[in-house]
Order: sequence, then C-alpha cells, then structure tokens
Amino acid sequence: MRIFDPHIHMTSRTTDDYEALYAAGVRAVVEPSFWLGQPRTSVDSFTDYFDALLGWEPYRAAQFGIRHHCTIALNPKEANDPRCAGVLDVLPRYLAKDRVVAVGEIGYDSMTPEEDEALARQLALAVEHGLPVLVHTPHRDKAAGTRRTLDVVRESGIPPEHVLVDHLNELTVALVADSGCWMGFSIYPDTKMSEDRMVRILKDHGTARMLVNSAADWGRSDPLKTRKTADAMLAAGFDEDTVDQVMWRNPVAFYGQSGRLDLEDVEADGSALFEGNSVKRGGE
Repeated sequence: MRIFDPHIHMTSRTTDDYEALYAAGVRAVVEPSFWLGQPRTSVDSFTDYFDALLGWEPYRAAQFGIRHHCTIALNPKEANDPRCAGVLDVLPRYLAKDRVVAVGEIGYDSMTPEEDEALARQLALAVEHGLPVLVHTPHRDKAAGTRRTLDVVRESGIPPEHVLVDHLNELTVALVADSGCWMGFSIYPDTKMSEDRMVRILKDHGTARMLVNSAADWGRSDPLKTRKTADAMLAAGFDEDTVDQVMWRNPVAFYGQSGRLDLEDVEADGSALFEGNSVKRGGE
C-alpha cells in the first residue's frame, strides 16, 4: 500500500515518526506552514521557518525514504497580529521555490477583517503564481466559516479545482462538494474526524476530489491516521484500487497542478530513496 499524507506538520514530529510512517506505507508528504503554538514576533521568524521547510525538513524526510514538499503562507491565526503583516510582502520569493506546491494554510480562524484581507491577498498570489491553495476552515462556527470561505474563493477568480478546503466534517462536506473544490479531512484521535466517520462520508459522497490527512502536529495527534483510515476502508468493503485513489492518486492529482510535485522513483519503488535498502539516520 502506498500513502501520500497531503497535510502533516513534520516539523513537530520526531525521526521515530518518520520511520513509522515509512513502515506504514507513507512515501510522500506535504507539510503546510502553520502556527507553531506561540506567537511569532517578527517577519524574520517566519522566514527562518519557511527556510527550514524548504531545506532541513526535506533532508530529514529523505533519510527515511519519504519525499517532502510544503505549502507556504501566513496562517489565519497570525493574520490578526500586526507584527506579522509584513509576511505577505515576502511570500512571493518563497512561492517561486520548486518544493512549494501550494499556498497554504490560508483561510479563517476567527473570521476577522484582518483575516479577510490576508485570505484575499494570498488567493491573488496563488493566481499570480499559478499555484493551488490549501484552505483551513475554522474550528468554531465551521459551517459559517466554510460558506464565507467559498464566497471569497468565488470572488477571487481562482478555479475551484485549484482549491482544497480542509478540516471538513459531516456538516460541511456537501457545501464544498457542490462548489467544485477539493475536500480535505483531518483524522484525529479525539477531535475533527475519526476513521469510521471518514468511511461513512466516503460511502455517502464518493471518493472523487477527496483527500485524507493526519494533520499531525505538536498537539494530540497521530501521524499514522492515514494508514488506519486506509485499513478501515478495506475493512468496510472498499477495494484496493479505491483506497489507492484516496490515499495516493487524489493528492498527487491535486498538488500535481502546481507543476512542481517531484515523485520520480517514489511511485515505482519506495525504497529508491534508501542506500543499500537501509534507512540512513542523522549523523550517519
């Protein structure tokens, strides 16, 4: 089984997690830039973080046989901090980088005017750079936030097939399905979405434009939730080809629209990134 986790924050994870991901079948990941858990106080702190997503983290992933790409953006939560406003001005130089396969995470946290401006400007940057976008839906007032997000997306002129609306649930999936955007689901131990609920959504709404991710980060989360969802799909009667569509071909199709997704050797042979068929650890 091959798995592509389209939304995981490996900066927050250990090398043991990378090893476990490879053993579970994960061969590619996309790491969206996000809030690190405490406020950043300058634009420089963002650029240091972006540089790590483009340099150190792909190197770390490759040591464990996993191809790493990222998305870059000013996240919705920090769009409200005036100290971070200058991040929007430095984004163009990062959006030109080869490993950046989308603008994200963008969207809403508290649905403030500052978030409105950041979302609109970053959608415009995505159009300018020909990149897809990864959109975060708010944890509170999710249905209202999703409707507002879709309104702004329509106004931006970006093609809906270039938009992935993430962190969906049973209340919001139909809204996004009708919009023509891609649908993302984060599988968590206690919150957001469980494997069994995800299986029911796939049965009710089909597998087209559906992406399943772990969104694993510094909080209580599980980087193996993609594999556990794949196993739940098989147990529920989905065939292997359908599982492969959801867990591999769908994320490849979405992020492939960037023209920058590099999976050479990975699809044919996941061990191609290894030396002597053994994992290289840091410092070896």
